[in-house]
Amino acid sequence: MLAMQHYNTSGIIASFPLSNQTTMVQESGVNAVSHDATNQSNPTGAGAGISMTLGILFNVVALFILAKAYNRFRRRSKATFLLFASSLVATDLAGHVIPGALVLSRYSDGIADPDPSNPDASCLFLGSCMVFFGLCPLFLGCGMAAERCLGVTKPLLHARLVTTARTKIALALIWLLALCVALLPFFGLGAYTHQYPRTWCFIRVMEKTQATDLAFVILFSGLALSSLASAFVCNTISGITLVRARLKKKSSSRRSSARSHDTEMVVQLVGIMVTSCICWSPLLIFGLMSATRSYRETLGDDMDTYKSLMVTGVRMATCNQILDPWVYILLRRAILRKIYRITKRQASFKTSKFYSVRWDVNSFQSSEKNSVKKI
Repeated sequence: MLAMQHYNTSGIIASFPLSNQTTMVQESGVNAVSHDATNQSNPTGAGAGISMTLGILFNVVALFILAKAYNRFRRRSKATFLLFASSLVATDLAGHVIPGALVLSRYSDGIADPDPSNPDASCLFLGSCMVFFGLCPLFLGCGMAAERCLGVTKPLLHARLVTTARTKIALALIWLLALCVALLPFFGLGAYTHQYPRTWCFIRVMEKTQATDLAFVILFSGLALSSLASAFVCNTISGITLVRARLKKKSSSRRSSARSHDTEMVVQLVGIMVTSCICWSPLLIFGLMSATRSYRETLGDDMDTYKSLMVTGVRMATCNQILDPWVYILLRRAILRKIYRITKRQASFKTSKFYSVRWDVNSFQSSEKNSVKKI
């Protein structure tokens, strides 16, 4: 989906064909160049290709790290978390490649201005991918948070209930639920259509919004926001439980090692939750607001504003698939330990420097007093 972000030498542009001559227009509507001239020096394909390449690289690196960790902790409670995390990164990778390749293909073919009221098969597929790959990471993040909350608060119950086989079944159900929601417009609930600036497809939220479209937007946004809220509650409970255990200091060395793994996983879950909230909340909220006002026919002069908000929302949502892998790359226990040691070393250095300066000042004052007494 990163292919929906386009750059030129002066900044971000939203390029889309407007007529049979297929001109490319900037979002500001000031500069227009012909399609033939753009083909000679069009940075859209190059910029989108670089973004896709970086996204694929980051996700592959994260998958390698998670697979290596899974082989090491296969028989421990962390294996379930790693299975969830690997599924999340794999889903992000697929959601990064499939829609992005489709958008790049549409640009390379130089298609004419699409009819919003009659979306083609590629638009319907792209809209389905937006919903499916949007819900899956949020559902998986919620499932991971719930699994860790159970593991931290009720470890014995977690060991008895949560198994690898059941985890795989849960993953299959999550993907199936997201797929069922994405396919609802094909059964009459809502519709997918081209979105401004005709470079991506999503639920109909702007023009001719009907009751079924509003219901579908409410369902999509409600499920997504509920997943984020549930993840927040579970991560909060897990964090409070770990802090209390840390303060009591009644655990053995073996339990302390287990707690360190729990802390690492909860820190990663918090990173996932924060990233998802920042990246997906704008699109979910703007889409719900746009559909509501469009259904009530109260958009009026605010149409252009809401179009820009939706474009901003989808661009932020596409960043989620690049930022998620960095959570696993950076927030590992080895990296956190290095950061902690560096911070502790700097703090101790500042403390020792402070006492050294204080000692020097005291020594100077005492020697000055001695010299005065002698006089």
